[in-house]
Amino acid sequence: MAPSALPAPGTAGPSAGQDAADGRPVVLDRRTGPFGEVVLRRHGALLQIIANGCFLMDTSDGRSERLLVRAALTELTSGSGAARPHPPRLLIGGLGVGFSLAEAAAEPRWGGIDVVEREPAVLDWHRAGPLAAHSGGALTDPRVRVVQADLLAHLHSVRGRYEALCLDIDNGPDWTVTEDNDGLYSPAGLAACRAALTEGGVLVVWSAQPSATFPDLLGDAGFVGVRTEEVSVARGVPDVLFLASRHSATRSA
Repeated sequence: MAPSALPAPGTAGPSAGQDAADGRPVVLDRRTGPFGEVVLRRHGALLQIIANGCFLMDTSDGRSERLLVRAALTELTSGSGAARPHPPRLLIGGLGVGFSLAEAAAEPRWGGIDVVEREPAVLDWHRAGPLAAHSGGALTDPRVRVVQADLLAHLHSVRGRYEALCLDIDNGPDWTVTEDNDGLYSPAGLAACRAALTEGGVLVVWSAQPSATFPDLLGDAGFVGVRTEEVSVARGVPDVLFLASRHSATRSA
């Protein structure tokens, strides 16, 4: 399906800022790609991303998405205090509505910031569409590199590159957007996450709900210091961050 025309950043399209006459959300763009359908719609003041009919995220809050990045930096800087040869390098898995990337770009202590996003439509919505305001121009930050790829494929292509991985591509390890995303949370996928980290690196995974099994899977994959943080939301169960670190087998957890 050909993409619909998008308004330039900072400008309003014909349906921006209002719902349909019956109060329903207004579709701003709808595309079909290799991973299914993605939709950007506006509901009142909110922008929403829908993937394959599943609500993925919106611009209503963003606290937990920002905390995703802050928690990773806190974990890195609260360790042994040993000097690093360079500022920590960050991978953000999933651009989404841009909260995590904007948080990272606003923090001068990060070195290189790679954001991996597989949906061309999402990149377009940030480069020349309504979501540009929410990523705050971060895509033009000289530290930021956009990688248009499947996250798991990218992880398999790197080894020891990042000090931190911040992953937010699903509603959680037990609630994936597409079935093939299950591979990221499998033993092989978590092993790829661990291999992409430097010694002492940190993995943080965002989830819309708790998981009884994921912490054990992280431990089985060789991560240490596994813990969870809950972030309260206006309605429903809290968002959850899963945190874990990579250390060698010879180093004490």
